[in-house]
Amino acid sequence: MDFTLPRYDAVLTTEQRDQLRALHEDGNARFWGATPAHDRKLADVVTGDVVLFTGQNQVRAIGEVGAIFRNRALADLLWPPRDGEQSWHTVYSLLDLVPTDIPYVELNAAIGYSPAYNFPGQMVLRDDKARSVLEDFMITPDTEWQTLVPQLTGRQSGIRDRDVVRIAAMEELRTHRTGYRRSRRLIVVDRREAVLVREYRQHLADRGLTAQRFYCASGISDMYVESVDGSEVIEAKSTASHLHVRQALAQLLDYGPHSPVPAQRLTGLFPELPAREDVELLHRYGVDCVHRESPGVFRRLPAVSERRIVMREIWSGADHVAE
Repeated sequence: MDFTLPRYDAVLTTEQRDQLRALHEDGNARFWGATPAHDRKLADVVTGDVVLFTGQNQVRAIGEVGAIFRNRALADLLWPPRDGEQSWHTVYSLLDLVPTDIPYVELNAAIGYSPAYNFPGQMVLRDDKARSVLEDFMITPDTEWQTLVPQLTGRQSGIRDRDVVRIAAMEELRTHRTGYRRSRRLIVVDRREAVLVREYRQHLADRGLTAQRFYCASGISDMYVESVDGSEVIEAKSTASHLHVRQALAQLLDYGPHSPVPAQRLTGLFPELPAREDVELLHRYGVDCVHRESPGVFRRLPAVSERRIVMREIWSGADHVAE
């Protein structure tokens, strides 16, 4: 909606107008509202909070809160109340909105609710519940990402890539879709990939290993593991198709030079065994293949060590070679 139109602009306060223009420079934004019944729940909501839009037994979309304020006049223009209805007087814009289809049973498991729990039409995540959902479904708000952009892209010449990488614990990071999606603002990972990552993370934890992620100029890794055998960068995909194997390979080669510690292994993670030719493609570049055999059981098909050693100088970046 164009909030600069006279009929909307006339009812905005100076502060509200400035806030909207700062967050939505083109003058357009999606808006949502809440009735007085939600006042207490929304009292401490701020820019960057994640909101889930629910219905039909699933999360139908994930949004990131932009401007939020109380303005009954604007709300009644946007959503004229029917006779006897309350005004949707708390208005908030959305920095981004990403469609998804997360079943309630998965959301309830992430939050710790009973499997049969039903949600209201909108739910703002905060504190521990927010961390659990953002971790399990691999959601990264733009406000979190943007705080790192100057560090990751505004560096001086002579500084190595891995000096500007930020490691994040999995729980710190705040759908069926096709692959990794970076929209204009909100980052949402394919729900099937998120489920696979969650299962493999538990597989690693059972072996005493902790999976992290790292932010770098190229994006955010799916998993990063440090062990006595060295560091490993892992990229997960929702299927083992040729397209997804190629995508995993490309992303691993992109992330490899940014590994906080020079990577000893790059690994593609898949829900089933890729075709023989695709496994050979990964191995050609010294990349391991890990695939799910059954619930909680994974099999590694390692690249030949000699090939990995040769390729490591390439996918680790030139600055690693000089060390």
